Amino acid sequence: MHRVVLALRPGTLDRYLLAQLMPPFLVALSVVMSALLLERLLVLFNLLTSGNSHLLTFVGLLATLLPHYLGQALPAALCVSVFSIIRRMSQNEEIDVVNSSGRSLLRMIRPYLQLGAFLGVLSFLLYGFIQPHARYDFRSAFYFASHAGWTPRMQSRLFASPSPDMTFTADRVTQSGSELRHVFIRDIKDGEEHDITAQRGHIRIAEDGNAVEIELQEGMILTTSADHSPTVALFDHSTRYLSHAAQVVPFRQRGEDERELTSPELLMRLATDETTISRPHLLSELHFRLARCLTVPFIPLLATALAIARKRQRDVVGLPAAFIIMVGFDHLIQMAHSMAATGGASVLSIWLAAFVFMALCTVLLLYRSGAFFLLRALLENRLHGEQAPTGRV
Repeated sequence: MHRVVLALRPGTLDRYLLAQLMPPFLVALSVVMSALLLERLLVLFNLLTSGNSHLLTFVGLLATLLPHYLGQALPAALCVSVFSIIRRMSQNEEIDVVNSSGRSLLRMIRPYLQLGAFLGVLSFLLYGFIQPHARYDFRSAFYFASHAGWTPRMQSRLFASPSPDMTFTADRVTQSGSELRHVFIRDIKDGEEHDITAQRGHIRIAEDGNAVEIELQEGMILTTSADHSPTVALFDHSTRYLSHAAQVVPFRQRGEDERELTSPELLMRLATDETTISRPHLLSELHFRLARCLTVPFIPLLATALAIARKRQRDVVGLPAAFIIMVGFDHLIQMAHSMAATGGASVLSIWLAAFVFMALCTVLLLYRSGAFFLLRALLENRLHGEQAPTGRV
């Protein structure tokens, strides 16, 4: 056990490689996350502007999206950062120096393999525990933001009736219908009529998301009823609710979609057979998560193999090839996942796609490191009875 600990303890080269990797990894992670979030950001911005939702609603929706896209961004950032570091070391002949010191290519990238294993465990936690809750939270928050009731938008000199007992208008409307000037409101409640005028008003969704409110400034309230004399009240600041979202149907419970279930919950559903979700969907989702996690540690092998350039040649296809392989594998395993969920194929199709990817990464690295040439030389020397050459892989 002590020898294993000593063997895995990072040395000077390991610390150097990890220190070189962290800056491009963080930059690549930020860029990939921004690119993945861009489409959803546009949808959320549209929701924010059309419904005049509170800024906290937008921030909450954005936060629930981060675990989902982080699971996709981590493998891509790992591939790009390892590729950039190995390509630079290959061009500067640092890899030749390391090999001449007696360290093989596989030993040199050991810290990247360890980082890939760590990210694989992190992906298991993301896919199996964090993403299901985050996906449900996003759907729930988006549902309530989209069904907040009456949309707080106005036009100049037009009457709006958010409820049967209330009517209001404004002479001038700015800021896309939320900022009002010269406001008039007639509100009939409990047998009394409240006629309200104000110099300025601002319409927004309440912070709890359950009502639409208007904030009034510098106004007057005239209250009349059949039993009492009219009264007049002046105010500098007043907030009134225009409508409530009590009629919005509550969002469904978590668990009607297999992607909203954690991995232990998937196992429990499979064991009890008491679920509205079909068994193939549950099995496919569980195997899909495990397969994606196990393929993450093989990404440094792929990036290293494609980053090593031939001597006196400018290789420009390495990074595009890595991109094509990564995207192709993602589409392949997604297709296998869909086929297994619908009963068109077995869950073994998911693992077949994963094993093909892992084998391809391993074979590419062995080819680049010269292991196949060394093996062929060994076989030829054995056949001719010559002394076997020595070398490192």
